Amino acid sequence: MAAPSEPRAARGGGRSTIWQVAAAAGVSHQTVSRYLHGESLRPENRERVARAIEELDYRPNLSARSMRTRRTQRVGVLLPAVSSFQATTLSGAIDAATEAGYVVEVSSVDGDARLAFDRALALADSGQVDGVLALAPLPPETQDRYPGRAAIVASADYDDQAHSTGAMADGACLAELVEGLHALGHRRFLHVTGDLEYASARSRRQVFEETIRRLGLGEPRVHEGIWNAESGRSAIIPLPEEDRPTAVIAGSDAIAAGVIEGARQRGWRIPEDLSVTGWDDLPLGAHMQPTLTTVKDDRRRLGREAMLRLLAAIREEPLPQEQPSLTHVIWRGSTGPAPR
Repeated sequence: MAAPSEPRAARGGGRSTIWQVAAAAGVSHQTVSRYLHGESLRPENRERVARAIEELDYRPNLSARSMRTRRTQRVGVLLPAVSSFQATTLSGAIDAATEAGYVVEVSSVDGDARLAFDRALALADSGQVDGVLALAPLPPETQDRYPGRAAIVASADYDDQAHSTGAMADGACLAELVEGLHALGHRRFLHVTGDLEYASARSRRQVFEETIRRLGLGEPRVHEGIWNAESGRSAIIPLPEEDRPTAVIAGSDAIAAGVIEGARQRGWRIPEDLSVTGWDDLPLGAHMQPTLTTVKDDRRRLGREAMLRLLAAIREEPLPQEQPSLTHVIWRGSTGPAPR
């Protein structure tokens, strides 16, 4: 078969084509197509194709592909209305979708998990997208109600096949926090949770309770809160003086800040009288007095891997294997040995 004629872009006009990208990268057009579909390539080929796409400013012909596949080549991302930390997660998701040749349409929902679920259903059933990535939490009891018209992956709870999304809600590092403080002599712990509609909050609570029982420290003490400082402060203020905790494991840095505020109102020193940990590694935590022990997660990778799960669901492919943990503990000045 004769090679296709030189692309118009190479002659000084029009858009670049997949053939031009292949020639610039020194690979076949099938290799470029596999790259655009997010399939596995040798690292050197993936790098050459990515470089050629960037140099030629190549954009897939989405309308032609849609006619061939009966797909829109668009995916929707649903965000909670107020969630500053989602920016990095969204960036990783967009990177993965763009590499696979998809256009991303971002919308937000201002409401609870039930409203987010209704919005995800409406978007999936609109025919305008091939799939929906919900970075807003969806109710766990709705995992069997996803429609067949478009795939839905809920990064905060379950995907469209009722599989836990694992890394997005991994609370394993909380065990490391408890164990590290236990090694410093702490025996009385309190966990102040985030909003338990979020899988991350439920996972952290579950890991806390399992770790406390495994260490033989009695019945776990838990205060159910939401993602703000007042939850932390209100958990501390009414605690009885006798048998008070020596360590508080907060569900977020914001909650931890409230815990510290409440402790100081009661005249407790941090960490001499009370050790406090957070989660999120917000920039302010490294500048607090004392600096805040916390958990850092790779949110860009979180978004990327969530989008890859959605793309696998769209293509009816096996879900990607879970990767190593995205989180690690940062020990700082808010934690120390248990008081005598």
